[in-house]
Amino acid sequence: MGSFLDSINLAFIIAAAVKIVFFSFMVILPMVAYSVYAERRVSAIIQDRVGPNRTGIPLTLFGGKKDIPLAGLIQPLADGLKFFLKEDFTPAHVKKFYYWLAPALVMVPAMMTAAVVPFGSELDLSWLAKFGVEGAWLQKPIKLVIADLNVGPLYIFAIASLGVYGIVLAGWSSNSKYPFLGGVRSTSQMISYEIALGLSIIPVLMIFGDLNLSKIAQYQDKNGWLLLPLWGEGLTFKRLVLWIPVFISFIIFVVAMFAETNRAPFDLPECETELVAGYHTEYSSMKFALFFMGEYAAMIIGSGLAVTLFLGGWSIPWGSQIGLGYVEGATPIWLGLLHIGCFLAKVVCFIIFFIWVRWTLPRFRYDQLMKLGWLVMFELALANVILTAALIVWLPN
Repeated sequence: MGSFLDSINLAFIIAAAVKIVFFSFMVILPMVAYSVYAERRVSAIIQDRVGPNRTGIPLTLFGGKKDIPLAGLIQPLADGLKFFLKEDFTPAHVKKFYYWLAPALVMVPAMMTAAVVPFGSELDLSWLAKFGVEGAWLQKPIKLVIADLNVGPLYIFAIASLGVYGIVLAGWSSNSKYPFLGGVRSTSQMISYEIALGLSIIPVLMIFGDLNLSKIAQYQDKNGWLLLPLWGEGLTFKRLVLWIPVFISFIIFVVAMFAETNRAPFDLPECETELVAGYHTEYSSMKFALFFMGEYAAMIIGSGLAVTLFLGGWSIPWGSQIGLGYVEGATPIWLGLLHIGCFLAKVVCFIIFFIWVRWTLPRFRYDQLMKLGWLVMFELALANVILTAALIVWLPN
């Protein structure tokens, strides 16, 4: 027992716990809340409305003369409070165990996939020694990824595919026709586009020859992003030729991500005009909020994966050329924080793109959705894999 306890790396466990708390509760969940706020404000701008701009600090509740509006930035907190205080109503006709289980099965896989996405380079905490903090863990910079797996993309696809069980269970256990139809639609949609999504990143992995997302981000930091190969090795003939399948992969990946996250123009599983609210018609209060949060968390992680694979992850454009690149074991803490900020800024831009598309394009018909998935996306992704393999064999090392 004593030797077992001695073998436990306490510093590693503490570092992992801090990274989980920071990335999950201080980054992803606030981003989920403010993504909803951004969605409402951006949609209001597109539709020439005002949007939520009033909820601020309620000073009048405490005797003040006027509230502080803060451009409505407190709206997500008010929404969260409303969900907590709403009556947790469970209809009598549902299958209760599965009805309660379904929201968790949507939210948990979306959060688990965040474990392998590198949200920064590394953080050097050796400066804490000046304040009397001691320990061997201070001598080595901390990698800014919760689990640095060598099979990162495979882990994400394996865990993310579990989310469909939550939607199926929600549709079936609600014991109602609209949720059931929404669940069936979502299952077929997610399975159809999962194939194209998986095939779309194979050319990228063939080019890198690695499945470790941290190493992929480090390579792009030194040699240019996959979609912007303009520094490091530069735009050589080989990289110029390989840019074509990379761009095709990016388009397929983004389109498939819209379908996988049930976002418009592919939001057929919760199509209001046909299915009321789809698979979560019978849900309310925090159980409904968990479906909402799961959808936005999946969108954020999908954006993070797209940024890591195609847009350099946490790396700063031309960073290695101007002294802002990553140097293993010698990256100062301010640069580590700058890399985190760069990663989050790219993810936010991607989320704004998701929102802009939702409020710009009309919804597809279901037969059009299936036709696009099986007759266009699947064949195109497969042909892209073959094209990349042929180019890699043809081009010199």
